[in-house]
Amino acid sequence: MDTARALSANLASLLRCEHSALGAFLVALADFDRRRAWMTLGHASLFAYLHRELRLSKAAAQYRKVAAELIQQVPAVGDALGEGRLCLTSIVEAARVVTAQNWETVLPRFFGLSRREAMEVVAELQPHPAPPTRTIVCPVRTSEFAAGPASTTPTLPLEAGPAGNRTSGSSGELTKREVDASAPTPRPAEVVPLTADLRRFHLTVSDRFLEKLQAAKDALSHARPGATEEELLEAGLDLLLEKAAKRKGLVAKPRKTPRPAKCDHIPAHVKRAVMERDGGRCQFRLPSGEICGSTHQLEFDHIEPVALGGASTVENVRIACRSHNIISARRVFGDDWMDRYAPGKASLPADTG
Repeated sequence: MDTARALSANLASLLRCEHSALGAFLVALADFDRRRAWMTLGHASLFAYLHRELRLSKAAAQYRKVAAELIQQVPAVGDALGEGRLCLTSIVEAARVVTAQNWETVLPRFFGLSRREAMEVVAELQPHPAPPTRTIVCPVRTSEFAAGPASTTPTLPLEAGPAGNRTSGSSGELTKREVDASAPTPRPAEVVPLTADLRRFHLTVSDRFLEKLQAAKDALSHARPGATEEELLEAGLDLLLEKAAKRKGLVAKPRKTPRPAKCDHIPAHVKRAVMERDGGRCQFRLPSGEICGSTHQLEFDHIEPVALGGASTVENVRIACRSHNIISARRVFGDDWMDRYAPGKASLPADTG
């Protein structure tokens, strides 16, 4: 029987072949475009050739067209794609800032990035000349829609116009609202009713806000898995209101009898020290030697299980995501025992190699 390690080695080999083939194809495509051979074949452009002759989807054709054009300016792009260091989906973003003059310093910044991450690099290197600074809310023409459940009322898309303008539907007409980037203070948000209990609220936020929002998703991934941005922000507002109520003495009566401590109780000071030491990331060690590093559904894991005499000390407790916490327990207690508590979850393969 093939082991998991042998299967993984085969996949790694096939992936290298895929990267090499993609790089070779795009280098050849760049030469094909340089010769304008697509015109000889009767096509109006390289994009038309890729879409109509090679039957690629429009998105796939656009990615390869942009990559071929960039390779003509910066041949190193073809090598990076062939080696798997550069992702094809990030090419569209990289092409906006990578030039024949700066590629040696700029191109490596896109290695290993997704398109969304590449967009962040582009935003840093080529900032928006007039980013919108005002919260904009767009009304919806509800009179044109048939009556139905409030939660399914259709909405009009928010579209971007020139120089950061936004268009919104109002009384059957489209109007433009100028974004005042030079205003000394932000204008109050506009709130437009959509239904009896729904409002549209459009907000421009900073990277710092998005990082905190993602951290909140991770923190609530146990109690509220799949929570929407609205639910997370509302939960945060609830905490602020609760804190304000406590300052005013508006608190519920304290519990008469404290909850009994569990045998595996981890003291608060141990949790704080472990969280600080592990940086709030799963410390499970992967076969490659790297740690998992996940921030999703984190749990406190006893390295030496409590059932085997392990203590709740800083040295014996680590951060682990739920999946790797269960895998660790299965390695110690076996699948038969763990299936009583977590049936079918994070089972170890029969042959791990």
